[in-house]
Amino acid sequence: MADRRLFTLVSILIAMSVVLSYSLSAYVTILFEFDEFHFVTRQIIFSVISITLMWSIAQLDPDKWLTRIGFALFIGSTILMMAMPFLPEFLVSEVGGAKRWIKLFSFSLAPVEFFKVGFIYFLAWSFSRKLGNHEGIGLGQEFMRFAPYGVMFIGAMFIIAFVQNDLGQVVVLGMTLLFMLMFAGSSFRFFLTILLSVFGFFIFFIFTAEHRISRIKSWWALAQNSVLELFPTSIAEKLRVPTEVEPYQIGHSLNAIHNGGIFGTGLANGTFKLGFLSEVHTDFVLAGIAEEFGFIGILFVVFIFLWMLQRIFKIANRSRDMTIYLFSLGIGLMLAFAFLLNAYGISGITPIKGIPVPFLSYGGSAIIAESIAVGMVLMGSKKVKISQEE
Repeated sequence: MADRRLFTLVSILIAMSVVLSYSLSAYVTILFEFDEFHFVTRQIIFSVISITLMWSIAQLDPDKWLTRIGFALFIGSTILMMAMPFLPEFLVSEVGGAKRWIKLFSFSLAPVEFFKVGFIYFLAWSFSRKLGNHEGIGLGQEFMRFAPYGVMFIGAMFIIAFVQNDLGQVVVLGMTLLFMLMFAGSSFRFFLTILLSVFGFFIFFIFTAEHRISRIKSWWALAQNSVLELFPTSIAEKLRVPTEVEPYQIGHSLNAIHNGGIFGTGLANGTFKLGFLSEVHTDFVLAGIAEEFGFIGILFVVFIFLWMLQRIFKIANRSRDMTIYLFSLGIGLMLAFAFLLNAYGISGITPIKGIPVPFLSYGGSAIIAESIAVGMVLMGSKKVKISQEE
């Protein structure tokens, strides 16, 4: 039997996204002259599809279907991402010069969301067969074992970061790959070596795009005052970097969080969604929750999210199948890193990456892909004995 508690927790988060898509999109519907229920209607459709897919996939036989679904996602999304730059404009949506979405009737599909799930499954499937005990082999041999995966990841980075201008997804995938690699049986020194290499690539991608440099400047304009307070005045003045970029997004996000206080302003009573904070129902949904539901609301969301991760990691920990173990671990890490990067971004701790909050942000591609991922974990959980009372 699949883990019903995990299914329930994910369904709660998805149901919350429906309420938030209505409450937080009030200004956007007026600005673009949409119907009042434009976003909530679409989110209900996404939610029904997501929960249905998650439950349906969970009922399948993991020995027959897990590999088929995993490779279908990996191969299919890879082909779509490679083909998108060459597709005609009536088939793709372009924002900021990047073609990220494929048009399907009145909806848009982002292949990168499905690629993440497929790529994690491919890594889990391959790692379980190729990697293992690192004792008795040197660092050079470990690099030889990792080389094919490194080439694949660099290719994925090129498509996602350069072709689609989406560095945030690369960060999530890179961190997930690193930790999966360590749990698959690589040595800690190899893990640190790869970590430094990935960090180097990350810096390279930042300085090859003007909009990413602008985001760093915007973040530092707000963060430097707090950071430089720790240094003597003479040193702080030398480290201070003047910038003309106004960090309005992070500033309004912090003001929204502050305005919510402990108990929040109440459902639909937030003010920073009224033109001050853009995309509040998508990338800044946590700031919207903080304003309307306060610290208590954020605490509830974090509690449900951590409980969900605990169930996923418990499935991984109890699994004797190495592929299910690594896949469940990878999906849990992917969701955790996405949540942390978004939370750190909207609170000014790190630059904003444009990463949606799993299951809470408005949007069809992310929520459907994440639900498929959890459905696959639920499918694998049928081979793991976990009491529902645990």
